[in-house]
Amino acid sequence: MKTEIFSMAINNRNKVKFLYNMTEIMLDPYFISRERSGKKVIYGRTFNSSEIKKFEYDKISNIKVLQQVKFSPIIPIVVN
Repeated sequence: MKTEIFSMAINNRNKVKFLYNMTEIMLDPYFISRERSGKKVIYGRTFNSSEIKKFEYDKISNIKVLQQVKFSPIIPIVVN
């Protein structure tokens, strides 16, 4: 379910908002990956930052796609 939500947001370039360890995060989602340990993660640029950060799926809850808010990536987005 999280993968479908994030994939849709990446393809449509929608910002997302979610809770990460009980902290609210607003993110421009860039890509989804899996770590060597097998944990799924999403990478993106956080609000008012130029830094790309990694967020582990198992610590993410209450995902909201902000349909009216689009972003322009600072790195190319590759869709397979």
